[in-house]
Amino acid sequence: MLKCDRWIMEQAELGMLKPFQSSLVRHLDSELRERPVLSFGCSSYGYDLRLSPKEFLIFRHIPGTVMNPKRFNPTNLEPTPLHEDGDGRYFIIPAHSYGLGVALESMKVPSDITVICLGKSTYARLGIIVNTTPVEACWEGHLTLEFSNSSGADCRIYANEGICQLLFFEGEPCSITYSDRQGKYQHQPERVTLAKV
Repeated sequence: MLKCDRWIMEQAELGMLKPFQSSLVRHLDSELRERPVLSFGCSSYGYDLRLSPKEFLIFRHIPGTVMNPKRFNPTNLEPTPLHEDGDGRYFIIPAHSYGLGVALESMKVPSDITVICLGKSTYARLGIIVNTTPVEACWEGHLTLEFSNSSGADCRIYANEGICQLLFFEGEPCSITYSDRQGKYQHQPERVTLAKV
């Protein structure tokens, strides 16, 4: 069953999401409707996570290098500077490239829940694809997020604003949670976590 806003708010009080925004924020000054932002916070049946300003890494092409998930080479990644102007703080993801960021909020998933992370339509309309990521029962940490810029133009990715939506699905209790099996991506910090085997 897909969980609703009431359930999300109840679980947030128990520590499922920190920091937690109980309503969907579309403007930093909501009364004056000033400074629009890419929405973040609790919606009817989901939660829009924010992108952390701490780190964004872009894959770069090194001739003769083949990416190998079993022997991941971090020199294939380069940090991207955080920029700021009147529209907010942002990273730039170059055309036809791939990048890694991290969620600002930390998560602690309940034992009977699986979370699916999906992209936001505003970014999708620019050609930014957020990898669909499952988050298993009892996973904890800051979610590393994967982005593909499929467009022919460089695009901004805004920090401290909505970057993806979480959907929470309740299932039968599982025999072994992600925590029980000591999953390799457990307790990720608010930094990009690289591929592990």
